[in-house]
Amino acid sequence: MIRLYIIVLLFYLNTYTQTLNLNNPLFENNLRRAQLNGDIDSKISFTLRPLHIENYDVKDNVFDMEEYAPTLLSFFKKKGKLKILPIDYNINFNSHHPYSRNNGSMIPSRGYQQLISSGIYFELGPLSVQLKPEHIYAENKDFDGFWEGHYDVIWARRYILWNWIDTPERFGENSYTKTKLGQSSIRLNYKSFSIGLSSENIWWGPSIRNGIMMSNNASGFNHLTFNTIKPIETKIGNFEFQLVTGRLEPSGFDPPNTDRTYAGSKLFVPKTNELGNINDWRFFQGYSFTYSPKFISGFHLGFIRWTQMYGAMFENKYWWIQEDNDGATINWFPIFNNFLRKNDKVEPYEKETDQAAGGFFRWVWEDSKAELYGEFNHNDSKFNLRDLLSDSDHSRAVTLGVHKLFDSKKNNTQIEFHWEWTQLEQTASRLIRTAGSWYMHPHVTHGFTNYGEVMGAGIGPGSNSQFFSLAKINDIESERYGASIEIIDHDNDFYYMAFEDSKDFRRYWKDYNFHFFYNKKFKNFWGSFNLMYSRSLNYQWELLNDPALPYYHPGRDVNNFYADIKLTIPIKL
Repeated sequence: MIRLYIIVLLFYLNTYTQTLNLNNPLFENNLRRAQLNGDIDSKISFTLRPLHIENYDVKDNVFDMEEYAPTLLSFFKKKGKLKILPIDYNINFNSHHPYSRNNGSMIPSRGYQQLISSGIYFELGPLSVQLKPEHIYAENKDFDGFWEGHYDVIWARRYILWNWIDTPERFGENSYTKTKLGQSSIRLNYKSFSIGLSSENIWWGPSIRNGIMMSNNASGFNHLTFNTIKPIETKIGNFEFQLVTGRLEPSGFDPPNTDRTYAGSKLFVPKTNELGNINDWRFFQGYSFTYSPKFISGFHLGFIRWTQMYGAMFENKYWWIQEDNDGATINWFPIFNNFLRKNDKVEPYEKETDQAAGGFFRWVWEDSKAELYGEFNHNDSKFNLRDLLSDSDHSRAVTLGVHKLFDSKKNNTQIEFHWEWTQLEQTASRLIRTAGSWYMHPHVTHGFTNYGEVMGAGIGPGSNSQFFSLAKINDIESERYGASIEIIDHDNDFYYMAFEDSKDFRRYWKDYNFHFFYNKKFKNFWGSFNLMYSRSLNYQWELLNDPALPYYHPGRDVNNFYADIKLTIPIKL
């Protein structure tokens, strides 16, 4: 009887779980604009990505999934199908030093870099298999990193931070080549629910440029996922969620000049867990939850939390067994426990666990063709509710964004405006209570990274960002071009720590990035092109000819030219 029921499921259940590639934002951004225009399902919150777009009411003239990934073979009365996924070919180039944002498996590097990916998608009833590996090649040329001319004490303070995060300046001394599982998954699906194994990139929250809690800035990680593939509809509104348990990997590369010493001590400390294992993997668990109330049109409200711990701790049951008066109980889901530190029951739990939590919102105003979104997150957790209410700025990071379309007098033409502000720098509360920089941790010393890149906002620890963009859209979605400016404060947390003794206010490392972009759907492929000119003031906090007069004289200012090309080529049958 059970076997018969399974066969019935295989032949009669049919839930689509093919996802859009998160690492080519062209499609997702087109859909987001289409929602502002009222052309697609308003149920899409865009707070849980990648999108399972076939489960929404999207018209073919907005996005044709069959054109994107045509069906190669259909069988069992169309309950089974085999689809061929498009070829994704991404190229980027940096002339002077690495610039890297939200590009998945690609690494921060100087010179030429490419990623190529394609694959197949198989579906039979509730079972779906997506195989989309990625091959990466980067020239990985040498470049000027942290300035050799900094005083020894500045190097020592820089190493305090390098020893708490795994973000190498350079990924080895030679060219970089790697093949990864990429955007692959195997799932079982039923109605709104899906459970399975995946290596896909994940983005949590509504932000477009800087996803603080989870983005595609780093390579995707192998994980077990239980999530919704379309909203759960109830009388009070819609619900979406994702629960992830996975494994984060080290880069295997060290910071520069690991042989340097200061005051007789070696600055570099190998990244070990409490058991002495070097470059251990990390156990990660997190969830994202979104509620869209029925009584507020276009409003989405959510909560995110994640925790991580070294794998050796997990394997030795060191932290996931909680003891109380009734004895020991296994804690399989630490993500749901110890939200406040007063609830810690095991002595090393706080010391060995890195965690963050926060909320977000997105509000779509279809009548105004606009959206407002924001994130407010805390690095680590509060001791109790009073601590949260009285010192809410401590350890916080925030993003706010506005995205709006303006109709032009010319038919099928619009002007797009986008502004996003992100602050990861510590607030003034650090003067009496240091919070530490986002994504760093004194005991989980690889920080919130995977394969050497931050898994949250691409601007990195201690940094701030202002982003402004204006674009013209012709024929609604087929052609888009414009310009943007991005202003980045590089790691002000380090700057204040390194130079507070000397009161040297001249050395802020600030980037002014000018982007010029063009996106278009051609006859048989989609393409996007982004050219950026970057002017870095006081690159690597370097001040030339110090102590020269006048006192407020230029630092080392450098130029970088960055080009990024993304092509998605459907395979015609």
